[in-house]
Amino acid sequence: MYNFSMSGLNNVDKIVKTLKKKYPSPRTELIHENEYQLAVAVMLSAQTTDKKVNQVTPQLFKKYPSWESLASADLLDVQSLIKEVNFYKGKAERLIQAGRVVTLNFGGVLPRNMEDLMKIPGVARKSANVIMQELWGIADGIVVDTHVKRVSNRLGLTKEQDPEKIEKDLMKIIPKRSWRNFSGAMVLHGRYICTAKSPKCEECPLNEICPSAFKIN
Repeated sequence: MYNFSMSGLNNVDKIVKTLKKKYPSPRTELIHENEYQLAVAVMLSAQTTDKKVNQVTPQLFKKYPSWESLASADLLDVQSLIKEVNFYKGKAERLIQAGRVVTLNFGGVLPRNMEDLMKIPGVARKSANVIMQELWGIADGIVVDTHVKRVSNRLGLTKEQDPEKIEKDLMKIIPKRSWRNFSGAMVLHGRYICTAKSPKCEECPLNEICPSAFKIN
């Protein structure tokens, strides 16, 4: 299905530069006004589109505008507010737990490091990477969501399927100074150009060096 090849590894510099040119300042499409809102939106976005998350967060944030308010929220009420997102019942539980952890353990303020962020219920490594890069411009890793996984495999940058293994492969070949831009660019490229079905290879600026170009329906 995918083409892991030395050609992909040999073209890393061109891939990084081309993506930066096409997406000079990639940002998340999750609508937010502060750190709390971004973190909650990221937690809700797991296996759910940003568009769907953006539909439910306005009412959620209106009723629960802070970690403190979320910590004491009613579970059924939170579930009703986010029921349009996938796995809303489990996410509602983790949101309330996250509110309690941030309030009690971190004084109501998000910690600015990977280790502590991942102590918050509902925040795994991918989410922590997104939060750190979007809020503070800190790139301690590379975001690997479903889009980054797909594009990385198609470009021949990795043969792995596990997100953490993919991230490790990418971190070895992508210069650290480029991690933030590369993460955001790959997400957008996978969302709008290198789509799961019928990728728009004719529009892709990488089609001349991509080993998968024009081979996927």
